[in-house]
Amino acid sequence: MRVDGLLFDKDGTLFDFGATWNGWAANMIDRFAKGDTGLSQRIADALMFDLSAKAFLPESFVIAGTNREAAEAIAGAVPGSDVDAIDEELMFAAAEAPLAPAVPLAPLMDGFRAAGLRLGVMTNDTEYGAKAHLTEAGVADRFDFIAGFDSGFGAKPDPGPLLAFAEHTKLSPARVAMVGDSTHDLIAGRRAGMQTVAVLTGVALEAELAPHADVVLPNIGHIPTWVGA
Repeated sequence: MRVDGLLFDKDGTLFDFGATWNGWAANMIDRFAKGDTGLSQRIADALMFDLSAKAFLPESFVIAGTNREAAEAIAGAVPGSDVDAIDEELMFAAAEAPLAPAVPLAPLMDGFRAAGLRLGVMTNDTEYGAKAHLTEAGVADRFDFIAGFDSGFGAKPDPGPLLAFAEHTKLSPARVAMVGDSTHDLIAGRRAGMQTVAVLTGVALEAELAPHADVVLPNIGHIPTWVGA
């Protein structure tokens, strides 16, 4: 096989980004604005979110950014707000977002494990949110390593959290593939000396991802063929 381990991003990779987060974000903007349409627009602008389309703009930092970065943007738009309180509110609310798996996850992960692969998740979401989502999807126990931006290893595109997975599983980084839907994921993978697999279940298009990827796949369901090729 090409690899001994697979490290997955979460949003846009294990879960379809738009189907999971666009509607949730629109509701959260309403929640923070408390009926003030002008404030709703200011929050949306800060998050680079299209209120009319109820979708993140392709260039939004939120797509690959951390929970804290989103909280800071909202706090900057809401007068007198507390960024720590917003950060916490986003963390708990995000953990209850309606999930849209990119493919049926349990059989795919079971197949990887049966093939002897070590599995991990590294997301720029919180560790709390990652574990909540993977538990809700019924696959948390398939992973050897689950980390968020707040787990103490850093955030993508820094290679630190990716190397933490390699160290935790005692794998050579060169025998690990970082799988993600954003340039943050792929750049982190390259910096860590890993192979890089891009998927198109996020917002970024193939032309943006391809220069940073060893392969671009429609979704993670195509990885078994690539791994065994």
